[in-house]
Amino acid sequence: MKQKSHFLLAAIVFTALFSCTQKRAVIDNSLKKYFDDSKVEGCFTMLDNTSGEITVYNMQMDTTRVLPASTFKIVNSLIGLQSGVILNDTMTIKWDGVKRPVEDWNRDMGMMEAFKVSNVPYYQEVARRIGADSMKRWIDTLHYGNMNCSGPVDSFWLNNRMKISPDEQLGLLKKLFFGQLPFRAGVQESVRQAMMRDNYTAYKLSYKTGWGVDEQRNQVGWVVGWIEENMHIYFFVTLVKSPDANIDMVKVRMDITKGILKQKGFFEGKK
Repeated sequence: MKQKSHFLLAAIVFTALFSCTQKRAVIDNSLKKYFDDSKVEGCFTMLDNTSGEITVYNMQMDTTRVLPASTFKIVNSLIGLQSGVILNDTMTIKWDGVKRPVEDWNRDMGMMEAFKVSNVPYYQEVARRIGADSMKRWIDTLHYGNMNCSGPVDSFWLNNRMKISPDEQLGLLKKLFFGQLPFRAGVQESVRQAMMRDNYTAYKLSYKTGWGVDEQRNQVGWVVGWIEENMHIYFFVTLVKSPDANIDMVKVRMDITKGILKQKGFFEGKK
């Protein structure tokens, strides 16, 4: 009963958690060239936490939900750590012995490394250990995207059941950074550390990528995260979509993201 009460209370408190209001959005169509140069459709949104200003390219796509793909590892990690399914960020899950195309996945691995290499089988096992009922309660509590985690508990974020918009991703990132999600402080810190990719004197860059296929067989790529310069925090989301099955999404999504961030004046420690 106590657990149900906890979920109910958290659901009430976090009802409007993940939507970042667009009323102050500045539309920046100069960013279109980054997507055009890669021959893809996409959007970019950024929140300047100091001013509250939101910059958006392609507002329609920014508020349209698509599958989260591996960006769901953020929430999967939070739930796994909070519930004790993942004891700590170095807890090893044994490789099942099945050879997969991504060589980095074919070995025993802890959470921190699995997050960095986006190990799908690792997180599928985490989801199975969490269980469908517990997963559903947390997804509802968080009001994550369309909250649809029906079907197999180890694939709903990959098979287009679960969907989330870039705008909603932005809201999640902000709450995670400031430790405002309904998880223990240490749990949120572990996930923030897992997201850290570049830690330089001039800037710190944290993000999670995702790559999936939508119902129309479009390749969908994500980069969601934040950049810190001079104690100023900027949250950003890049979403890329292409019908080209042979697209180098790993390269394209990062080239677009870093190109836009560079245009915005980042990476030099002057923001």
